[in-house]
Amino acid sequence: MNKTEIYPKLTAIFQEVLFDDELALTPTTTADDVDGWDSLAHIRLVLAVSKAFNVKFSASEIGNLKNVGEFVALIETKVPA
Repeated sequence: MNKTEIYPKLTAIFQEVLFDDELALTPTTTADDVDGWDSLAHIRLVLAVSKAFNVKFSASEIGNLKNVGEFVALIETKVPA
């Protein structure tokens, strides 16, 4: 799975978890850029992404992410092509 396939699916997850149908993700999007993306929402996002993509993340992997682009790159490494 590549970035162009991941972004639409990831955007839909973010929109659902954060209750924002207008939310558009970019590689540089961070929690500071999105209303409602707090620590609890972050946990819900990670769990929803794990389930949707059928992957597991370690705490250190998640803790090291700086933006959506890095999250997409991490997902890309875990999802088979």
